[in-house]
Amino acid sequence: MSIALSEVIGYSAAFSTTVAFVPQAWLSWRTRDLSGISLPMYALFTLGVALWLVYGIAIACIPVIVANAVTLMLCSVVLSLKWQQSRNS
Repeated sequence: MSIALSEVIGYSAAFSTTVAFVPQAWLSWRTRDLSGISLPMYALFTLGVALWLVYGIAIACIPVIVANAVTLMLCSVVLSLKWQQSRNS
């Protein structure tokens, strides 16, 4: 069974964009310093990722589903930390 070039591109893009969030989530979790993160921007971004996940499910596209499910978890961590920080200040 051969994999189509479009699938290789899709999985590569999904992997790259998802892994890109790991350092931010880890740094935010470790330091709890989210002063450089905009709450409205991250809230809107998280909503967008959730909508991409729904879209991926609707079209049954595994790379879109997996990438956005993982990214949603990572950016939700950062968003919740930022939200908590903004409530406490």
